[in-house]
Amino acid sequence: MTLATDWVTISALATAAGTLVLALATFASVRSANRAARVAERSLLVGLRPLLIPSRLDDPPVKVTFVEERYLVAPGGAAVAEANDGAVLLAAALRNVGSGIAVLHGWHFYPELVTAAEHLAPGEFTRFTRDIFIAPGEVGFWQGTFRDPAAPAFADARRAVEAHDSWTIEVLYGDAEGGQRMISRYAMLAHEDGKWLASAGRHWYVDRDGPR
Repeated sequence: MTLATDWVTISALATAAGTLVLALATFASVRSANRAARVAERSLLVGLRPLLIPSRLDDPPVKVTFVEERYLVAPGGAAVAEANDGAVLLAAALRNVGSGIAVLHGWHFYPELVTAAEHLAPGEFTRFTRDIFIAPGEVGFWQGTFRDPAAPAFADARRAVEAHDSWTIEVLYGDAEGGQRMISRYAMLAHEDGKWLASAGRHWYVDRDGPR
């Protein structure tokens, strides 16, 4: 007996198969496009990312001015400080070895060497009262000031400076677009010539997982 061909069913199955193939091709294309977009975005962010380390010992000194109409000169790879009854002035020379402009947001001072694995929360940093930018491959500076003699932090900072003890700072900064925030910790090691040699300790990504 000859079976009648059900062309309607065959046509429906063929259409369904073609739709499935088209859907799979579209899904693969979208995944590939998304992957390419993520790679392009990552490359763009790498091109904007700053990284601050102490400047080299043979880098030129950096002049850092303060609102007290005073200034400090930070030699390459070092920090300087000055303390009196009215203010404690601090400054350090930094080099941007990243590929993007560094915009400094805030800082925190520790009157001793700190080796803890965790950094201070970003919201607890002291904000800068001036804009500080460091271009890629260039030397710039960090500065900090204590101006309230009644504050415990003022007494701690003045004591560390006048005793010429080692101290630590953490600096919060990011890229020129306001993203990719980082926190870098620097140990300022007391040196016999009256300055402090700067040494980078740890670097943390704030807005994404770090490399470790």
